[in-house]
Amino acid sequence: MMAKRHGAALLVGTILSGLALPAAALAQDTAQPTAAPATAEPVREGMIRSIQVTGAERIERETVIAYSTLQPGQTYTAATLDQALRALYDTELFSDVVISGADTGNLVIAIEENPIINRIVLEGNKRLKDDKIAPEIRLAPRRIYTRSKVRADVDRIIELYKREGRFAAVVEPKIVELDQNRVDLIFEISEGPKSKIRSINIIGNETFSDAKLIKQMYSRETGGLLGFLKSNTSYDPDRLGADQQLLRLFYLTEGYADFRVVSALAELTPDREDFVITYVIEEGPRYKFGTVETDSALRDFDEERMNELVDIEPGDWFNAKKVEDTVTALNEAAGFEGYAFADVSPAISRNPDDLTMDITFRTNEARRVYIDRVDINGNTVTRDNVIRREFRLFEGDAFNATLLRRTEDRIRSLGFFNQELEIKQTPIGDDRVALTLDVEERPTGQLTFSAGFSSLERFLLSAQISQNNFMGKGQTLLAGVNWSRYSRSVQFGFTEPFFLGRPILLGADVYRRDFNSFNFVGSDRRSTYSQLSTGGGLRLGFPVTEYLSAGVRYNLVLDDITLDRETFYSDFDDNGVLDDDECDPVKAGTYLCGELGERLTSSIGYSLAFNNTDGLRATRGIRASLRQDFAGLGGDVRYLRTIGDATRYFKMPADFVLSVNAQGGYVLPLDDEELAFRDPIRISDRFFGPNFRGFDIRGIGPRVLRRNYDADGNLSDEATRTSNALGGKAYYFGRLELEFPTSAALRNFGVRPSAFVDIGSVWDLTAPDTSDILFFCSPAEADGPDFLQVEAGDTLPGGAPITACSDVAAGYVQTPGYREDFVGNSPNPRVTVGIGANWVSPFGPLRLDLATALVKQEGDDTRLFSFNVGTQF
Repeated sequence: MMAKRHGAALLVGTILSGLALPAAALAQDTAQPTAAPATAEPVREGMIRSIQVTGAERIERETVIAYSTLQPGQTYTAATLDQALRALYDTELFSDVVISGADTGNLVIAIEENPIINRIVLEGNKRLKDDKIAPEIRLAPRRIYTRSKVRADVDRIIELYKREGRFAAVVEPKIVELDQNRVDLIFEISEGPKSKIRSINIIGNETFSDAKLIKQMYSRETGGLLGFLKSNTSYDPDRLGADQQLLRLFYLTEGYADFRVVSALAELTPDREDFVITYVIEEGPRYKFGTVETDSALRDFDEERMNELVDIEPGDWFNAKKVEDTVTALNEAAGFEGYAFADVSPAISRNPDDLTMDITFRTNEARRVYIDRVDINGNTVTRDNVIRREFRLFEGDAFNATLLRRTEDRIRSLGFFNQELEIKQTPIGDDRVALTLDVEERPTGQLTFSAGFSSLERFLLSAQISQNNFMGKGQTLLAGVNWSRYSRSVQFGFTEPFFLGRPILLGADVYRRDFNSFNFVGSDRRSTYSQLSTGGGLRLGFPVTEYLSAGVRYNLVLDDITLDRETFYSDFDDNGVLDDDECDPVKAGTYLCGELGERLTSSIGYSLAFNNTDGLRATRGIRASLRQDFAGLGGDVRYLRTIGDATRYFKMPADFVLSVNAQGGYVLPLDDEELAFRDPIRISDRFFGPNFRGFDIRGIGPRVLRRNYDADGNLSDEATRTSNALGGKAYYFGRLELEFPTSAALRNFGVRPSAFVDIGSVWDLTAPDTSDILFFCSPAEADGPDFLQVEAGDTLPGGAPITACSDVAAGYVQTPGYREDFVGNSPNPRVTVGIGANWVSPFGPLRLDLATALVKQEGDDTRLFSFNVGTQF
């Protein structure tokens, strides 16, 4: 366009100088201008007699003349006409402008209008969708097309791809001409590969290797045997500055106080696909701590108290992280004494001669601060008093940082708000502070769906609905209807955490649960016993100290254990006629027949609970509980059940969170009755183990395995289960879990991955009666011999072993028998290892676990994968 403008200006100047040129030459600007004569003639002036406009379609003639700033009667020169051309081009309304008639004064402005954009199309973009690119495009349909604006849009699209790490992206604009001077604008995009970091070079490091230093950075080199598993291998210019800061922090923790990054250069490889990053550093000398002193201007927080908190020894290598942690600890300790705005600052003196750093921690003068007011904002559902009753600081109290942090932890533990909450402190005058809590409520109603896959149950499904902040009063209302292939239940519950305005918890529950155990005969699944429990209970809890609470409860439960009559009942009367009226030990097992019937359990119990964690998703602190229940206050059973459970959370460096859980329990029978055929603790009151990832529900512990004999009397290697699990009187369980830090993007999505090791066992069950039946002898005729079952070791009257029904009498049909083995009744540990992830997904909290059993026992049922998902409202 500039070539056209300059060419037109030169032509006008030539005409005004008296040189005759064809008018057609004024419309072309591709030819190179001729050299000016050695002696320029004076420029003549003329007068504009008339102005005509040609080529205008959308734009009015008067508008074109107005943009040109030319008017009839006006005198003009070459400079005047050149300025008119520039003014018309600057409007960006025209793709071409020619002014002719300068020799006569009858000017003709010939214009070619820029086209109108009909639509804008993006082609070739796969990694970035249209809705991500469209905001970067300033042109739009029905606007005027100009090359300068198209170039600007191309630059913005390329910059967008660079921010995504695709520096090889190419954007080619094209137009498709339409009628009525309209065009379709097409951006053809070649996205190219994501630019990786091919290598990271460090120059100047003498103490630490390149590999050691690269581990301190966010960025990672691509390639290698497991390169596909690496993260942060894409080039990000913002990450370059962060990596320099991490290098500096690392050297400062190792004593190199003079360390500096001389330069950091990122070079794009010739193929424009990868980057090579080069750091030039100077390590400098290594320093040690010299003298360490304290100085306090606070009366209640003197040097002696400060010295107790300073964990730095002279002669240790200088560590800036230790200095920072000490300052934080001193500020917090001053806050505990009521000095909310205490200022602890380290004064560091460098001694180049002996390479030591003297440090003095100074606490500047500050006034004791009192609470002026407490403001709560953002709670639209939760009532103010529900939040305020969790505060441990009130108007008029002296400020205390410990109580403030405890208040934040208690409010997080409610589970009503987003966990990233903070109570802000605003100074009012010199000795008062206002506490402001801004909360963001989250859904507290929960509709939970869970599912899993196991070696026995295949897919498991269940659902439950609850409201944990009923009517904004902090009350819990539960109405659950759970269903799966192994259980069904209906449950109603209500909990009031502040009964009569006092910190007394009152709750009640009623439920009906139907559990169906099962076994497999070959590959066919069949139900075994059913346990129908109907009951309810009352709960009362109260705080003992800030972190310790106690509670008492009473429960009344009616359990009814039954078997399917058609499957497991059979008997012969005195006339040899089958009578389905009694449990058949051959079909169900003696140990299971002895569990049938109704029993009423009336129990009273207490609990002690300790909790000083920082919220529901704890990162520090301890949760521990002890529970005991005595059954025998009426009812049909008597026992003492004891359960202990404790979890400790550790906030590790780099945002790792380590948790250690240990739990165990024992049921002590109190009945005097001695039962030879089964354990005195009923199957409905035994332990079956907690959620043991890597094993099925009720997948560990004592059980009976049945193996069949073949026609030749050989025992099959494959076991056919006659009972899912029998449970035990004792169990223990431990878990070690490490939660990994995630990127900012994953944290925003609520993803929390972890790795874990689980260990535990269920045992201590009286060995039940088992059978070892070689074969069955059924009468061939209705009036034939009695039905017989021959067990291992049975002999004829003379002492010879019975090897066939014919050894006893003729007229029998012989059927192979089976042998039962009692297995799994051992405290030896089962061990699993796995990985999992919690995700606060758009459709609710989701938990995924992948675990494998490293150590198991005979009869255990394993499960490789499980997941749990719910939605909130």
